Amino acid sequence: MDNLGNAGVHGWIILDKPLELGSTQAVSAVKRNLRQAGFNMKLKGGIKVGHGGTLDPLASGLLPIALGEATKLTGRMLDASKVYSFTVKFGAETSTLDLEGEVIATSEKIPEAAEVAQVLPLFTGPIEQVPPIYSALKVDGARAYDLARKGLEVELASRSVTIHSLDLVDAGEGTATLRAHVSKGTYIRSLARDIALALGSRGHVTMLRRESAGPFTLDQAISLDRLNEIGQGAALEQVLLPLEAGLVDIPALSLTSTEAGAIRQGRVLIGQPHPDGLFCAYHGPVPVALVELEGGAMKVVRGFNLPDVAE
Repeated sequence: MDNLGNAGVHGWIILDKPLELGSTQAVSAVKRNLRQAGFNMKLKGGIKVGHGGTLDPLASGLLPIALGEATKLTGRMLDASKVYSFTVKFGAETSTLDLEGEVIATSEKIPEAAEVAQVLPLFTGPIEQVPPIYSALKVDGARAYDLARKGLEVELASRSVTIHSLDLVDAGEGTATLRAHVSKGTYIRSLARDIALALGSRGHVTMLRRESAGPFTLDQAISLDRLNEIGQGAALEQVLLPLEAGLVDIPALSLTSTEAGAIRQGRVLIGQPHPDGLFCAYHGPVPVALVELEGGAMKVVRGFNLPDVAE
Protein backbone atom coordinates (compact mmCIF):
# COMPACT_ATOMS: atom_id res chain seq x y z
CA MET A 1 0.00 0.00 0.00
CA ASP A 2 2.92 2.31 -0.64
CA ASN A 3 0.71 3.97 -3.24
CA LEU A 4 -0.26 6.38 -0.45
CA GLY A 5 3.29 7.69 -0.66
CA ASN A 6 5.17 9.91 1.74
CA ALA A 7 4.68 13.23 -0.05
CA GLY A 8 3.27 15.85 2.26
CA VAL A 9 3.77 13.80 5.42
CA HIS A 10 5.48 16.58 7.32
CA GLY A 11 4.00 17.86 10.54
CA TRP A 12 2.97 17.02 14.07
CA ILE A 13 0.84 14.49 15.86
CA ILE A 14 0.16 15.85 19.34
CA LEU A 15 -0.49 12.87 21.58
CA ASP A 16 -2.17 12.97 24.97
CA LYS A 17 0.15 10.31 26.33
CA PRO A 18 -1.45 7.94 28.81
CA LEU A 19 0.21 6.71 31.98
CA GLU A 20 2.70 3.83 31.74
CA LEU A 21 3.51 4.53 28.08
CA GLY A 22 7.08 5.71 27.51
CA SER A 23 7.96 8.40 24.98
CA THR A 24 9.89 5.93 22.82
CA GLN A 25 6.90 3.57 22.92
CA ALA A 26 4.68 6.45 21.78
CA VAL A 27 6.94 7.05 18.77
CA SER A 28 6.82 3.32 18.02
CA ALA A 29 3.00 3.44 18.16
CA VAL A 30 2.97 6.24 15.58
CA LYS A 31 5.34 4.30 13.32
CA ARG A 32 3.25 1.16 13.66
CA ASN A 33 0.04 2.94 12.74
CA LEU A 34 1.59 4.67 9.76
CA ARG A 35 3.00 1.36 8.56
CA GLN A 36 -0.42 -0.29 8.92
CA ALA A 37 -1.92 2.60 6.94
CA GLY A 38 0.45 1.84 4.08
CA PHE A 39 3.12 4.48 4.51
CA ASN A 40 6.78 3.69 3.88
CA MET A 41 8.54 3.52 7.26
CA LYS A 42 11.81 1.95 6.09
CA LEU A 43 15.10 3.28 7.43
CA LYS A 44 16.04 4.67 4.03
CA GLY A 45 13.46 6.77 2.21
CA GLY A 46 10.74 6.29 4.80
CA ILE A 47 8.99 8.83 7.01
CA LYS A 48 11.13 10.04 9.88
CA VAL A 49 9.44 10.16 13.30
CA GLY A 50 10.69 11.70 16.55
CA HIS A 51 9.35 13.20 19.75
CA GLY A 52 9.77 16.70 21.08
CA GLY A 53 10.63 16.08 24.72
CA THR A 54 10.63 12.98 26.91
CA LEU A 55 7.68 12.38 29.18
CA ASP A 56 8.17 9.75 31.90
CA PRO A 57 5.91 6.66 31.90
CA LEU A 58 4.42 7.82 35.24
CA ALA A 59 3.48 11.17 33.66
CA SER A 60 0.62 11.83 31.27
CA GLY A 61 -0.20 14.59 28.87
CA LEU A 62 1.11 16.42 25.88
CA LEU A 63 3.79 14.73 23.78
CA PRO A 64 4.59 16.39 20.42
CA ILE A 65 5.56 13.78 17.82
CA ALA A 66 7.20 15.11 14.68
CA LEU A 67 6.93 13.58 11.22
CA GLY A 68 9.12 14.21 8.18
CA GLU A 69 10.73 17.63 8.02
CA ALA A 70 9.15 18.58 11.36
CA THR A 71 11.72 16.32 13.04
CA LYS A 72 14.20 19.14 12.38
CA LEU A 73 12.29 21.15 14.99
CA THR A 74 12.34 18.64 17.87
CA GLY A 75 15.34 20.44 19.35
CA ARG A 76 13.23 23.59 19.61
CA MET A 77 10.61 21.62 21.52
CA LEU A 78 13.28 20.48 23.98
CA ASP A 79 14.26 24.11 24.55
CA ALA A 80 10.68 25.37 24.85
CA SER A 81 8.99 26.28 28.10
CA LYS A 82 6.34 23.87 29.38
CA VAL A 83 3.32 23.87 31.69
CA TYR A 84 2.70 21.03 34.14
CA SER A 85 0.09 20.27 36.74
CA PHE A 86 1.29 18.04 39.56
CA THR A 87 0.29 16.76 42.96
CA VAL A 88 2.65 16.65 45.93
CA LYS A 89 1.97 14.22 48.75
CA PHE A 90 3.51 15.44 51.98
CA GLY A 91 4.98 13.34 54.77
CA ALA A 92 7.30 11.07 52.77
CA GLU A 93 10.12 11.45 50.25
CA THR A 94 10.94 8.57 47.91
CA SER A 95 14.18 7.64 46.18
CA THR A 96 12.76 8.57 42.78
CA LEU A 97 10.72 11.52 44.11
CA ASP A 98 7.58 9.88 42.70
CA LEU A 99 5.40 6.81 43.29
CA GLU A 100 7.92 4.42 41.78
CA GLY A 101 10.61 4.65 44.46
CA GLU A 102 11.01 3.51 48.03
CA VAL A 103 10.43 5.84 50.98
CA ILE A 104 13.78 7.24 52.11
CA ALA A 105 12.65 9.97 54.54
CA THR A 106 9.49 10.87 56.43
CA SER A 107 8.10 13.84 58.30
CA GLU A 108 5.17 14.32 60.63
CA LYS A 109 4.76 17.88 59.37
CA ILE A 110 1.79 18.09 56.98
CA PRO A 111 1.40 21.70 55.79
CA GLU A 112 -1.93 23.43 55.36
CA ALA A 113 -2.98 24.94 52.02
CA ALA A 114 -2.26 28.47 53.26
CA GLU A 115 1.29 27.46 54.17
CA VAL A 116 1.85 25.96 50.73
CA ALA A 117 0.60 29.11 49.01
CA GLN A 118 2.86 31.24 51.19
CA VAL A 119 6.12 29.55 50.08
CA LEU A 120 5.38 29.44 46.35
CA PRO A 121 6.87 32.91 45.68
CA LEU A 122 10.21 31.50 46.90
CA PHE A 123 10.14 29.15 43.91
CA THR A 124 9.02 31.66 41.29
CA GLY A 125 11.51 33.27 38.93
CA PRO A 126 15.14 32.16 38.50
CA ILE A 127 15.98 29.40 40.98
CA GLU A 128 18.65 26.76 41.55
CA GLN A 129 17.63 23.12 41.77
CA VAL A 130 19.40 19.78 42.05
CA PRO A 131 18.01 17.24 39.56
CA PRO A 132 16.73 13.87 40.83
CA ILE A 133 19.35 11.13 40.97
CA TYR A 134 16.86 9.03 39.01
CA SER A 135 17.22 11.10 35.84
CA ALA A 136 18.78 10.68 32.41
CA LEU A 137 21.60 13.12 33.15
CA LYS A 138 25.07 11.70 32.62
CA VAL A 139 27.68 11.35 35.35
CA ASP A 140 31.14 10.36 34.06
CA GLY A 141 29.54 9.01 30.90
CA ALA A 142 26.83 6.95 32.62
CA ARG A 143 23.15 7.76 33.13
CA ALA A 144 22.41 8.89 36.66
CA TYR A 145 19.47 6.48 36.97
CA ASP A 146 21.67 3.53 35.97
CA LEU A 147 24.15 4.39 38.72
CA ALA A 148 21.36 4.92 41.26
CA ARG A 149 19.77 1.56 40.42
CA LYS A 150 23.13 -0.12 41.08
CA GLY A 151 23.14 1.43 44.54
CA LEU A 152 26.04 3.74 43.73
CA GLU A 153 26.24 7.22 45.21
CA VAL A 154 25.20 9.88 42.72
CA GLU A 155 25.99 13.55 43.11
CA LEU A 156 24.44 16.00 40.68
CA ALA A 157 25.29 19.69 40.54
CA SER A 158 22.57 22.26 40.95
CA ARG A 159 21.36 24.01 37.82
CA SER A 160 19.72 27.33 37.07
CA VAL A 161 16.15 27.15 35.83
CA THR A 162 13.26 29.60 35.65
CA ILE A 163 9.78 29.09 37.09
CA HIS A 164 7.67 31.57 35.14
CA SER A 165 4.60 30.96 37.29
CA LEU A 166 3.61 28.61 40.12
CA ASP A 167 0.07 28.43 41.46
CA LEU A 168 -1.83 26.37 44.00
CA VAL A 169 -4.74 24.71 42.19
CA ASP A 170 -6.16 22.50 44.94
CA ALA A 171 -5.32 21.05 48.33
CA GLY A 172 -6.46 17.81 49.91
CA GLU A 173 -5.63 15.83 53.00
CA GLY A 174 -1.83 15.86 53.01
CA THR A 175 -1.60 16.86 49.34
CA ALA A 176 -1.34 19.95 47.17
CA THR A 177 -1.95 20.20 43.43
CA LEU A 178 0.04 22.90 41.66
CA ARG A 179 0.42 24.27 38.15
CA ALA A 180 3.86 25.40 36.99
CA HIS A 181 5.04 27.16 33.83
CA VAL A 182 8.74 26.31 33.66
CA SER A 183 11.83 26.75 31.52
CA LYS A 184 13.70 23.94 29.84
CA GLY A 185 15.72 21.75 32.19
CA THR A 186 13.28 22.06 35.09
CA TYR A 187 12.54 18.88 37.04
CA ILE A 188 9.07 18.93 38.56
CA ARG A 189 10.01 16.13 40.96
CA SER A 190 12.86 18.26 42.32
CA LEU A 191 10.53 21.24 42.59
CA ALA A 192 8.07 19.17 44.62
CA ARG A 193 10.86 17.90 46.89
CA ASP A 194 12.16 21.41 47.51
CA ILE A 195 8.73 22.87 48.21
CA ALA A 196 8.14 20.17 50.81
CA LEU A 197 11.52 20.82 52.42
CA ALA A 198 10.81 24.57 52.56
CA LEU A 199 7.65 23.72 54.49
CA GLY A 200 9.55 21.61 57.00
CA SER A 201 8.17 18.43 55.52
CA ARG A 202 9.05 15.78 52.98
CA GLY A 203 7.22 15.10 49.75
CA HIS A 204 6.98 13.28 46.46
CA VAL A 205 4.96 13.57 43.25
CA THR A 206 1.87 11.39 42.89
CA MET A 207 0.46 12.97 39.70
CA LEU A 208 2.24 14.72 36.85
CA ARG A 209 0.59 15.95 33.68
CA ARG A 210 2.10 18.09 30.91
CA GLU A 211 -0.45 20.63 29.70
CA SER A 212 1.62 22.48 27.10
CA ALA A 213 5.00 22.48 25.39
CA GLY A 214 6.11 25.45 23.35
CA PRO A 215 3.26 26.42 21.01
CA PHE A 216 1.28 23.21 21.58
CA THR A 217 -1.54 22.71 24.08
CA LEU A 218 -3.71 19.80 25.17
CA ASP A 219 -6.68 21.00 23.12
CA GLN A 220 -4.65 19.98 20.05
CA ALA A 221 -3.89 16.52 21.42
CA ILE A 222 -5.40 13.20 20.42
CA SER A 223 -5.82 10.06 22.48
CA LEU A 224 -3.95 6.81 21.91
CA ASP A 225 -7.24 5.29 20.71
CA ARG A 226 -7.58 8.04 18.10
CA LEU A 227 -4.00 7.43 17.01
CA ASN A 228 -4.73 3.74 16.58
CA GLU A 229 -7.59 4.59 14.22
CA ILE A 230 -5.00 5.69 11.64
CA GLY A 231 -3.78 2.12 11.37
CA GLN A 232 -7.40 1.02 10.92
CA GLY A 233 -8.06 3.29 7.95
CA ALA A 234 -8.74 6.76 9.39
CA ALA A 235 -7.22 9.62 7.40
CA LEU A 236 -3.89 10.86 8.73
CA GLU A 237 -4.83 14.39 7.63
CA GLN A 238 -7.49 14.49 10.34
CA VAL A 239 -4.89 14.44 13.13
CA LEU A 240 -1.73 15.79 11.45
CA LEU A 241 -0.89 19.42 12.22
CA PRO A 242 1.27 21.22 9.64
CA LEU A 243 4.99 21.71 10.21
CA GLU A 244 4.48 25.43 10.70
CA ALA A 245 2.25 24.73 13.74
CA GLY A 246 5.53 24.32 15.60
CA LEU A 247 6.66 27.76 14.45
CA VAL A 248 3.72 29.99 15.40
CA ASP A 249 5.78 31.58 18.17
CA ILE A 250 8.43 32.75 15.68
CA PRO A 251 7.90 35.87 13.53
CA ALA A 252 7.57 35.18 9.82
CA LEU A 253 9.09 36.95 6.84
CA SER A 254 8.47 36.54 3.13
CA LEU A 255 11.08 35.71 0.50
CA THR A 256 11.07 36.35 -3.21
CA SER A 257 11.66 33.43 -5.55
CA THR A 258 15.28 34.50 -5.97
CA GLU A 259 15.82 34.84 -2.22
CA ALA A 260 14.15 31.48 -1.56
CA GLY A 261 16.45 29.80 -4.06
CA ALA A 262 19.51 31.33 -2.42
CA ILE A 263 18.40 30.32 1.06
CA ARG A 264 17.76 26.75 -0.09
CA GLN A 265 21.37 26.69 -1.26
CA GLY A 266 22.50 27.80 2.18
CA ARG A 267 23.73 31.18 1.00
CA VAL A 268 23.88 34.28 3.21
CA LEU A 269 21.68 37.16 2.10
CA ILE A 270 22.95 40.63 2.98
CA GLY A 271 21.24 44.01 3.12
CA GLN A 272 17.99 42.58 4.51
CA PRO A 273 15.55 45.21 5.87
CA HIS A 274 14.60 43.23 8.97
CA PRO A 275 15.53 43.54 12.66
CA ASP A 276 17.96 41.13 14.27
CA GLY A 277 16.58 37.86 15.57
CA LEU A 278 15.19 34.46 14.63
CA PHE A 279 12.58 34.27 11.87
CA CYS A 280 10.78 31.64 9.85
CA ALA A 281 11.29 32.49 6.18
CA TYR A 282 8.45 31.61 3.79
CA HIS A 283 8.13 31.53 0.02
CA GLY A 284 4.42 32.01 -0.38
CA PRO A 285 2.78 29.58 2.09
CA VAL A 286 5.78 27.24 2.23
CA PRO A 287 8.29 27.37 5.12
CA VAL A 288 11.76 27.53 3.57
CA ALA A 289 14.03 27.81 6.62
CA LEU A 290 14.59 29.08 10.10
CA VAL A 291 16.92 32.02 9.61
CA GLU A 292 18.94 34.28 11.89
CA LEU A 293 19.15 38.01 11.10
CA GLU A 294 22.10 40.02 12.34
CA GLY A 295 23.10 43.41 10.97
CA GLY A 296 21.03 42.87 7.83
CA ALA A 297 22.66 39.49 7.09
CA MET A 298 20.33 36.49 6.85
CA LYS A 299 21.85 33.09 7.65
CA VAL A 300 20.17 29.69 7.56
CA VAL A 301 19.73 28.03 10.95
CA ARG A 302 17.67 25.08 9.73
CA GLY A 303 16.41 24.51 6.20
CA PHE A 304 13.26 22.60 5.23
CA ASN A 305 13.06 20.36 2.19
CA LEU A 306 9.40 20.99 1.30
CA PRO A 307 7.73 21.19 -2.10
CA ASP A 308 7.57 24.79 -3.30
CA VAL A 309 4.05 25.53 -4.50
CA ALA A 310 4.46 29.30 -4.59
CA GLU A 311 4.43 31.07 -7.92
